[in-house]
Amino acid sequence: MEKIGFIQGTFDMFHIGHLNLIRNAKNVCDYLIVGINTDELVEKYKQKTPVVPLKERMEIVSAIKYVDKVVVTKDRDKVKLHEKYKFNYLIMGDDWKNTEFYDKVEKELNELGVKIIYFPYTKSTSSTKLQKTIDILLKEKED
Repeated sequence: MEKIGFIQGTFDMFHIGHLNLIRNAKNVCDYLIVGINTDELVEKYKQKTPVVPLKERMEIVSAIKYVDKVVVTKDRDKVKLHEKYKFNYLIMGDDWKNTEFYDKVEKELNELGVKIIYFPYTKSTSSTKLQKTIDILLKEKED
């Protein structure tokens, strides 16, 4: 049986943590689908607007050799996404592990035969840290 993996994320200000997650995901599956969250979805659950527009984020992720397919995701409902893309592995960063949201997701997907795989979160770099650094530099420039 073909191992189909699915990752969903914003992938804003693409960095090494994103690449590590995608590379590790491809190592456990034959076919990797990456869902890129719309700006509206990100605004809804993170209360912030991505810096890089959706089309550009999709183009960047599409260019990565480990990625077989890129799709737009407008929803965080993993059961709906599973129905649409038929993946048997959901791959996440371990920063989401043991959260209320993903505990529920794990239970729902396990019942459908989907395995959840968590990979280590790259603590040294994140889009949030990059944005904070940019904000500090812009503020210093203004002063």
